[in-house]
Amino acid sequence: MLHDQLREDLKIAMKARNEVRVRTIRSLLAAFTNELVATKRKPTEPLPDEDVLKVIKRAANQRKDSIEQFKKGGREDLVKTEKDELLILDEFLPKQLSADEIRAIVERKKAELGITDKSGMGKLIGAVMAETKGAADGAEVKKIIDSLPI
Repeated sequence: MLHDQLREDLKIAMKARNEVRVRTIRSLLAAFTNELVATKRKPTEPLPDEDVLKVIKRAANQRKDSIEQFKKGGREDLVKTEKDELLILDEFLPKQLSADEIRAIVERKKAELGITDKSGMGKLIGAVMAETKGAADGAEVKKIIDSLPI
């Protein structure tokens, strides 16, 4: 399970005195506990891999947003910190699909669902996101769908 793997990785990072990795993994483990409590489960039980990936994806998106905000504010020191943490988070996420791979899935789903106008875009985005199961960024999927001729 990913939850247990992260606990082990924390021990290894602590022994190696890798401060960025320790800080990042600790924040993830705290987020897992928060997710368990929010879903009315015991904070001591392991979080299923599907939920672990959701939490890690959320944390990665938060880092990306922070990087943008810190760049706007001219805080390059904080940008570097967030980028370092994002690199660690990316290690635990599934490999992301390329734009071409996403486009192929979008076109196949569009044909399967018989979507011919903009009114079916929400349905198409949902179908593509369900098929990619976290391997495609929602913003990228939306951008590709918006670029389709309809």
